[in-house]
Amino acid sequence: MYCDPRFSRVREVFERQFAEGQELGAAFAVYLDGELVVDLWDGVADRHTGRPWERDTPAFAYSCTKGVAAAVLLHLAEQGLVDVTAPVADVWPEFAANGKESVTVEHLLTHQSGLPAVEEPVPVEEFEDQPAIAARLARQAPVWEPGTAHGYHALTYGFLVGEVVRRVSGKSVGELVAAEIAGPLGLELWVGAPDSVIARTARLKAADRPRSGRTGEPPAADPRAVAPTVGEEATDGGRMEDLLAQMARAALDPGSLMNRALGNPGMHLLEGGANNPVILRAGWPAAGVVTTARGLAGFYRSVVSGDILRPGTLQEAMRPRVDGPDRVLFLHSSFGLGFMRPSMTFPMPSPTAFGHSGMGGSLGMGDPERRLGIGYVMNKMSNGASGGMRAPNLVQAVYDSL
Repeated sequence: MYCDPRFSRVREVFERQFAEGQELGAAFAVYLDGELVVDLWDGVADRHTGRPWERDTPAFAYSCTKGVAAAVLLHLAEQGLVDVTAPVADVWPEFAANGKESVTVEHLLTHQSGLPAVEEPVPVEEFEDQPAIAARLARQAPVWEPGTAHGYHALTYGFLVGEVVRRVSGKSVGELVAAEIAGPLGLELWVGAPDSVIARTARLKAADRPRSGRTGEPPAADPRAVAPTVGEEATDGGRMEDLLAQMARAALDPGSLMNRALGNPGMHLLEGGANNPVILRAGWPAAGVVTTARGLAGFYRSVVSGDILRPGTLQEAMRPRVDGPDRVLFLHSSFGLGFMRPSMTFPMPSPTAFGHSGMGGSLGMGDPERRLGIGYVMNKMSNGASGGMRAPNLVQAVYDSL
């Protein structure tokens, strides 16, 4: 492990979270000005075998994938292969069905398309056939008028964005990540992991007190987990209490939009859920990245430095397109072009931070003003999409050290 003395408080927080039993195995990495200044790991990668967490142990990081997929699509836009302001149907004609002819690529990146859930049950045999799942979405009618509201497209974001990528490039998001991002930059990051990586991937442990059996994962809306991460809106106690009550009801209702968004395709249908090789290999562009903390931090280091996207593209991608109540998660959320922006669902110490969290606690983020790239992965899941306070505490320690 390595920690620059300037960031000793980061190591203290990391060690304290292990001492308090918050972690099973985890890793945290920070790049500052392109230099690796924090590279910490500890604990157990597989509680069943006792396999220790090593420097190169990767983990499944759920929705941290969305930021990577966004970068792939934006890189294609830089090449003139896709126009984010144009209708999706321009490159994917079948998508125009059921009143979606005016839905733009930007709507997909900003969770405004009104397609937060696959309404037809996706069979297990289709889990590795992303175009087939995308075809199901192309046939659907939107739940709300596209462009008039936003709601977290937990899994469908990836099938939608991924199909646009495939239509304009002939390749999957995972193939482009390997060929144009992770490979050239030497990043330990895969959207669709090979068997050699799957064999050493950390095994996720479910949250101690799951509240919903629909998704086979910690639900997105456990108020106990989300409440500690809220920002200034928490000062309105009555409003916050109402939001948390709505979330709690949705988490317990298998038919709620929240659970439909999180539960289909259903990872819980496979033995081991997200630990199953089918999921690790599938490379869903919304929830499919397998990465080390160093690989995830290195990705954002490279985005911030201009190695993946041009500075102007990044600035445009960071500009909030939607900001307010989320139709799926209820809480205030904010999105640029595929990247989360500071909000109740992405609590950051800096207004120039961007990135994406992952269910259970993982986090990838960058900050061009502070010249930071940060990655956190773990295998002990927390209840709630917020993942508890482990990552925010570590990020705060980084900023306090600057």
